[in-house]
Amino acid sequence: MKAVKARIVKSLNHAALIPVCDNSGAKVIRLISVKGHKTVRRRIQAAGVGDLIKASVVKGNPTMRKQVVDAIIVRQRKEYRRFDGTRIKFEDNAAVVLKDEKGNPKGTILKGAIAKEATERWPGIAKLATIVV
Repeated sequence: MKAVKARIVKSLNHAALIPVCDNSGAKVIRLISVKGHKTVRRRIQAAGVGDLIKASVVKGNPTMRKQVVDAIIVRQRKEYRRFDGTRIKFEDNAAVVLKDEKGNPKGTILKGAIAKEATERWPGIAKLATIVV
Protein backbone atom coordinates (compact mmCIF):
# COMPACT_ATOMS: atom_id res chain seq x y z
CA MET A 1 0.00 0.00 0.00
CA LYS A 2 1.58 3.25 -1.18
CA ALA A 3 1.18 6.74 0.25
CA VAL A 4 -1.48 8.96 -1.29
CA LYS A 5 -0.28 11.90 -3.38
CA ALA A 6 -3.07 14.32 -2.47
CA ARG A 7 -4.55 16.18 0.48
CA ILE A 8 -7.64 13.99 0.87
CA VAL A 9 -10.38 15.11 3.22
CA LYS A 10 -11.81 12.25 5.28
CA SER A 11 -15.50 12.76 4.55
CA LEU A 12 -17.10 9.34 5.16
CA ASN A 13 -17.85 8.97 8.85
CA HIS A 14 -18.39 5.87 10.95
CA ALA A 15 -21.67 4.07 10.04
CA ALA A 16 -21.94 5.86 6.67
CA LEU A 17 -23.92 4.00 4.00
CA ILE A 18 -21.80 3.67 0.84
CA PRO A 19 -23.01 2.29 -2.52
CA VAL A 20 -20.84 -0.40 -4.14
CA CYS A 21 -19.71 0.14 -7.75
CA ASP A 22 -18.80 -3.43 -8.74
CA ASN A 23 -20.60 -6.70 -9.50
CA SER A 24 -19.65 -8.53 -6.29
CA GLY A 25 -23.27 -8.98 -5.16
CA ALA A 26 -23.31 -6.23 -2.54
CA LYS A 27 -25.29 -3.06 -3.30
CA VAL A 28 -24.85 -0.91 -0.15
CA ILE A 29 -22.32 -1.29 2.68
CA ARG A 30 -22.07 0.36 6.11
CA LEU A 31 -18.64 1.58 7.22
CA ILE A 32 -17.49 -0.05 10.48
CA SER A 33 -13.84 0.95 10.77
CA VAL A 34 -10.89 2.29 8.80
CA LYS A 35 -7.79 0.12 8.62
CA GLY A 36 -4.53 1.82 9.61
CA HIS A 37 -6.32 4.93 10.85
CA LYS A 38 -4.30 6.67 13.52
CA THR A 39 -6.19 9.28 15.49
CA VAL A 40 -6.72 10.92 18.84
CA ARG A 41 -8.30 8.82 21.57
CA ARG A 42 -12.11 8.61 21.33
CA ARG A 43 -12.25 10.40 17.99
CA ILE A 44 -14.63 8.73 15.57
CA GLN A 45 -12.90 7.25 12.53
CA ALA A 46 -13.51 8.61 9.04
CA ALA A 47 -12.45 7.47 5.57
CA GLY A 48 -11.55 9.12 2.28
CA VAL A 49 -10.53 8.08 -1.24
CA GLY A 50 -8.04 5.20 -1.29
CA ASP A 51 -8.68 4.05 2.30
CA LEU A 52 -9.11 0.38 3.22
CA ILE A 53 -12.22 -0.07 5.36
CA LYS A 54 -14.14 -2.82 7.16
CA ALA A 55 -17.83 -2.74 6.30
CA SER A 56 -20.99 -4.79 6.68
CA VAL A 57 -23.25 -5.48 3.71
CA VAL A 58 -26.66 -3.84 4.20
CA LYS A 59 -28.28 -4.48 0.78
CA GLY A 60 -27.41 -7.06 -1.84
CA ASN A 61 -27.65 -10.76 -2.58
CA PRO A 62 -29.01 -12.90 0.29
CA THR A 63 -25.65 -14.70 0.43
CA MET A 64 -23.74 -11.41 0.81
CA ARG A 65 -26.06 -9.67 3.29
CA LYS A 66 -24.95 -9.34 6.93
CA GLN A 67 -21.35 -10.27 6.07
CA VAL A 68 -18.36 -8.22 7.18
CA VAL A 69 -16.15 -7.43 4.18
CA ASP A 70 -13.08 -5.36 3.33
CA ALA A 71 -13.58 -2.53 0.84
CA ILE A 72 -11.76 0.45 -0.69
CA ILE A 73 -13.25 3.91 -1.17
CA VAL A 74 -12.90 4.89 -4.86
CA ARG A 75 -15.10 8.05 -5.04
CA GLN A 76 -16.27 10.72 -2.60
CA ARG A 77 -18.54 13.73 -2.93
CA LYS A 78 -16.47 16.05 -0.76
CA GLU A 79 -13.83 17.76 -2.87
CA TYR A 80 -10.15 17.24 -2.14
CA ARG A 81 -7.00 18.92 -3.41
CA ARG A 82 -4.21 17.39 -5.45
CA PHE A 83 -0.67 18.70 -5.16
CA ASP A 84 -0.81 20.32 -8.61
CA GLY A 85 -3.59 22.59 -7.29
CA THR A 86 -6.61 20.96 -8.94
CA ARG A 87 -9.63 20.12 -6.83
CA ILE A 88 -11.51 16.89 -7.48
CA LYS A 89 -15.02 15.88 -6.43
CA PHE A 90 -17.40 13.21 -7.69
CA GLU A 91 -21.19 13.16 -7.90
CA ASP A 92 -21.49 10.24 -5.46
CA ASN A 93 -19.62 8.14 -2.92
CA ALA A 94 -18.59 4.62 -3.97
CA ALA A 95 -16.58 1.62 -2.76
CA VAL A 96 -15.20 -1.64 -4.17
CA VAL A 97 -15.53 -4.88 -2.18
CA LEU A 98 -12.29 -6.87 -1.85
CA LYS A 99 -11.60 -10.59 -2.00
CA ASP A 100 -8.55 -10.36 0.30
CA GLU A 101 -6.58 -7.66 2.13
CA LYS A 102 -3.98 -7.49 -0.66
CA GLY A 103 -6.34 -5.34 -2.72
CA ASN A 104 -7.81 -7.80 -5.22
CA PRO A 105 -11.46 -6.91 -5.98
CA LYS A 106 -14.20 -9.51 -5.61
CA GLY A 107 -16.09 -8.27 -8.67
CA THR A 108 -14.89 -8.30 -12.27
CA ILE A 109 -16.41 -5.02 -13.51
CA LEU A 110 -16.08 -1.56 -11.96
CA LYS A 111 -18.85 0.91 -12.86
CA GLY A 112 -18.15 4.62 -13.19
CA ALA A 113 -15.04 6.71 -12.75
CA ILE A 114 -12.31 5.74 -10.26
CA ALA A 115 -10.09 8.28 -8.50
CA LYS A 116 -6.43 8.30 -9.56
CA GLU A 117 -5.35 8.16 -5.89
CA ALA A 118 -7.16 4.84 -5.41
CA THR A 119 -5.61 3.29 -8.54
CA GLU A 120 -2.08 4.40 -7.58
CA ARG A 121 -2.43 2.90 -4.13
CA TRP A 122 -4.20 -0.35 -5.12
CA PRO A 123 -2.93 -2.01 -8.36
CA GLY A 124 -5.70 -4.63 -8.31
CA ILE A 125 -8.31 -1.92 -8.78
CA ALA A 126 -6.22 -0.20 -11.45
CA LYS A 127 -6.36 -3.34 -13.62
CA LEU A 128 -10.19 -3.30 -13.74
CA ALA A 129 -10.75 0.47 -13.92
CA THR A 130 -12.04 1.74 -17.26
CA ILE A 131 -12.22 5.46 -16.38
CA VAL A 132 -9.54 6.98 -14.13
CA VAL A 133 -10.00 10.62 -13.09
